Amino acid sequence: MKSCLLSIGLCFAILSTALSQYYLQGEVKDEKGRLLSGIKINLSSKGNYPFSSGSSGLFGIPTSLQTDTVTLSADGYETLRKAVETEKYQVMVMKMLPALASMRKTKLTSKTINFKKEDNKLFSGYGESYSSLVENVFVDAKHYPETGLSLNIDRASYSNVRRFLVNQMHVPVDAVRIEEMLNYFDLRTNKTNNNLKNFTCNTIVTSCPWNAENKLFFINLTAPKINLDTIPSSNLVFLIDVSGSMERPNRLPLLQTAFKLLVENLRAKDSISIVTYGGGVNIRLYSTSGAEKEKINNIIDSLYADGDTPGEGAIRTAYSIARRSFIKNGNNRIILATDGDFNVGQTSEKELEDLISFERQSGIYLTCLGVGMGNYKDSKLEVLAKKGNGNFAYLDNINEAEKVLVTEFTKTIYAVANDAFLHVRFSNNYVKEYRLIGFDNKKDAVTDSSSVLDGGEVGSGHNTTAIFEIIPNKEIKDSSTALADLTLQYHLPADEKIITQKFYAAYDPQDFLTAPGPVRFATAVAMFGSLIKQSKFVKYNYEDAKLIAQNATDAHNTSQQEFITLVQKADRLYNYYKKKRR
Repeated sequence: MKSCLLSIGLCFAILSTALSQYYLQGEVKDEKGRLLSGIKINLSSKGNYPFSSGSSGLFGIPTSLQTDTVTLSADGYETLRKAVETEKYQVMVMKMLPALASMRKTKLTSKTINFKKEDNKLFSGYGESYSSLVENVFVDAKHYPETGLSLNIDRASYSNVRRFLVNQMHVPVDAVRIEEMLNYFDLRTNKTNNNLKNFTCNTIVTSCPWNAENKLFFINLTAPKINLDTIPSSNLVFLIDVSGSMERPNRLPLLQTAFKLLVENLRAKDSISIVTYGGGVNIRLYSTSGAEKEKINNIIDSLYADGDTPGEGAIRTAYSIARRSFIKNGNNRIILATDGDFNVGQTSEKELEDLISFERQSGIYLTCLGVGMGNYKDSKLEVLAKKGNGNFAYLDNINEAEKVLVTEFTKTIYAVANDAFLHVRFSNNYVKEYRLIGFDNKKDAVTDSSSVLDGGEVGSGHNTTAIFEIIPNKEIKDSSTALADLTLQYHLPADEKIITQKFYAAYDPQDFLTAPGPVRFATAVAMFGSLIKQSKFVKYNYEDAKLIAQNATDAHNTSQQEFITLVQKADRLYNYYKKKRR
């Protein structure tokens, strides 16, 4: 009997060897040579049985054929099918689909059109005090009259600066985004916009308070405002970090209060789902009507912090839930709330970027809310929000939570334009050189010749301010022409058709001291940001910024009053450090 069994086993071994006498080995890469993991691999000889490339992009598959046909597939890539000799090592190159390839390009916050590659040294030379940002410099208007700037602007920078100063901490220069600080405030000079279809634009030219020979050029764009009676239904997924690092009062407890404020504004036709991650990923609430406020709030109140942070799996789950309850022509959005500490799963920014870049094609937006100090990862949240075609904000107290999720609810949650950017073309009749204040790019984006301008999401009724410092020509030959032509380009959230609006800015300089209050206050904010990030163009001090702000502040505007306090805190803090170095 034993001899018979042994013979049978030997026959199976010989048969198995005969059936798998070849071993197909190789690696899977993208067009830039980066190894790709998780690629589905099918061999014709194996039928529908799937294999996949490993974490290092390598694969090895036994086969009985010397020549076989292999098929590789993955989301976001073209399917690759080819005949292979299984004895030879194979290098398989996957080609990205156009949509994903476009999203994987390095994105710019601003871009001077037709700027010669060899002239990039002008920008790189001004970045010594930054770990990753390169400050915009003066550009010759005759040779390079046009600059584009992204409307993909969040508000988080101002809140970040505030939390550092309130805690008497030195502000990291990379945390300072002047355009985001300006974006935090309502700086419209004309607040009677009732236009429900198109953007409106207001421009003004003033003298420059730190250089009498120069001018400041202000642009304020206001997005169309959705009629509250016609706001579409919302499909919201709260993705809440409940890991151990979220236990402190300014993290999960603050978020619980913030989300309950948001719930109060929901309608019966809105739906809410809740996904949490901490020690695992859990679906705490499937799609539920906004009318069931008590049920939703009870779930929020029951949350507690514990465990590690499986961020990648949580994001995948949230998108799955959002797709399941997707509302056609509605507002489909994930609201991720975290201190940004993704320590399990795909932890690199590039891997998270790839995941979110692919998911954004589903028509689901991503809003990120950051909390906490210490391990708060601003860079990760910025990547997630921008690649998710959304926005992000930092909540450091309940007042900020109320501002973001209640007072400015429609601006934060409801998009009226996607892929929006503005091109400003100056007339060299008026302008010799110009400098865009803020909208600085990362170093790798400046040096990458394939970088493209990053279009942004714009919320209902949102206003965006941009400031240029101008060196005017000494002689103006034709005063009848425009100072600048402005071209706004975007498309509606549910429509890929490009919409273009044209605006024209007149050259009619006025004295800075008589300019409207919002213009002077915007100048103070820009000066404050430039001081903190140690700009090479600073020719003033904190006291100068404070005096301009005090003379321009609305006495009933608590946010503007708070700004003056922050300038004073920065003045004391930075002057203290200067004294210690003496």
